[in-house]
Amino acid sequence: MAFTLDLDTDRGKVRLLIQDDIEAYEFYSDAKVDAFLAMADDLEGARVFNAAALALDSWASNQVMILKVVTILDVKTDGAKVAQEMRARAATLRAQAKAASADSGLTIAEMDLGHFSWVEQVENKALRDAL
Repeated sequence: MAFTLDLDTDRGKVRLLIQDDIEAYEFYSDAKVDAFLAMADDLEGARVFNAAALALDSWASNQVMILKVVTILDVKTDGAKVAQEMRARAATLRAQAKAASADSGLTIAEMDLGHFSWVEQVENKALRDAL
C-alpha cells in the first residue's frame, strides 16, 4: 500500500485531519484517501473536510466491527465508544466543511430610492465584484 504525507496536497490534509499521518500505523492507502476525495466532490462544502468526515465514518464502522466490547484481564476495549467519538469528529468536520464553503448563503439587497441611490448601488456592486 502506498503512503504519502504531503501537507500541501488535499490527500495530506485529509490524513492530518483524521490522524492517519504516521506511515507505520497507516489505516488508509493513498488510493483510498483519493477515493474519499473523489466522493467528496459531490458533497456541499469544502472538499477536504467532507473527505475527512467520510473517512472517519468508514473507520468508525470498522472499529465497531473489529473491536466490539472485549475485556481481557484488566484491559477493556469498547469499539462502540471509539466509533461514537469518531462519528462526532466527522460531524464536526462536516460543519466545518459547510462553514468553509465559498457560498455562505449571504445575499445583499439594497433598496432603490431614486437616481442617487441607484448610482450608489452600481458603484457598490462594482467594488464588491472587484474583490
